[in-house]
Amino acid sequence: MLHFKVMTNKNQNNFNTQLDPSYVTGLVDGEGCFSVGMYSNKKYKGGWRVMPVFQIHMHGKDADLLMGLKKYFGVGTVRINKKTGSVNYSVSSLKDLTNVILPHFIKYPLITQKCADFVLFKRIVDLMNRGEHLTSEGLAKIVSIKASINKGLSKELKATFANIDIELRPEVVDQKIKNPN
Repeated sequence: MLHFKVMTNKNQNNFNTQLDPSYVTGLVDGEGCFSVGMYSNKKYKGGWRVMPVFQIHMHGKDADLLMGLKKYFGVGTVRINKKTGSVNYSVSSLKDLTNVILPHFIKYPLITQKCADFVLFKRIVDLMNRGEHLTSEGLAKIVSIKASINKGLSKELKATFANIDIELRPEVVDQKIKNPN
């Protein structure tokens, strides 16, 4: 049973404030997530579907804020989970990640340890844009990078890619807000 409601600008117009780019970065530093899902699927070259996703998951009372974020970026989807009362903004289109999400965080950098996840996430998106996720060597590179993002690898990925070298997580040391101008 589906408990999600997709929100569109038609059914949500309470957020009329233009978000400041630095505020957006701060919000993502605290609440956002850069993740890469990998799912075994014989329909895909190499047998794996690679899905990079940028998302923010919050309490349902913050739905207006996430609609404002969707309006700010101009891409993505906002879904409300009626069962849990939570709301999620996500962007999974490779084109939108490449052309909208990544450029924002390059211009307005994250300052917490989430910056390391972003750097690794960007490497995976770059590999995918070059089509490397369609080769066994490219998949191994992606798994190597994914191992250092968030919670790392699932048991299935660890078993399938047992001989990969895990890419080291970048160290975040310059934790100062930078002026993008």
